[in-house]
Amino acid sequence: MTLLDASRIALILAAPGVVAAGCRYVPRWCAALAERRRPPVPLPYGPPIERLAADLRRLLRLHGELAASAHSAFCAHRVWAVEAAIGMRAIEAAVALEVPHPHPDAAATLTRTQLSALLTALAAAGLVLPAGVSGFTIDGRL
Repeated sequence: MTLLDASRIALILAAPGVVAAGCRYVPRWCAALAERRRPPVPLPYGPPIERLAADLRRLLRLHGELAASAHSAFCAHRVWAVEAAIGMRAIEAAVALEVPHPHPDAAATLTRTQLSALLTALAAAGLVLPAGVSGFTIDGRL
C-alpha cells in the first residue's frame, strides 16, 4: 500500500465526519458573524411608562390617604417617604416623556413646590394622573 492509497482511505473515513460537522457548525458561525455586524438594539432607560404611571397614581393615592388621616403626626415619616418615592417615579416618567426635570440624584430633596410643578408638567405631557395634581392636601402642601 502506497502513501497515496493510505491518504485516500483516510479521506474516505474522515469525509462523513467533516460534512456532518460542517452542517452543524457553519450555520452557527454565519449567524454569529451576522449578529456581530448588526448594530446593537437600543434598550429602554427604565420601566415602561404604563408601569410608571400606575406607580405614580398608587403613590399619589397613598399620599392623599396619609395626609387625610387623623394621625398625621404619627405618620409624618411615612408621608416624607412616599413623597420621595413620588419624586423618584416622577423623574423617571419625565425622562421617559422627555419633560424638563431636575437631576435624578435630587429626587429625595425636591420641595413640594418643585414636585407639584413636575407632576403638573407630566400631566400636561399626557401622563394620566389624578385630577388635583397641584395640591393634595387642604393647606396647599403636596
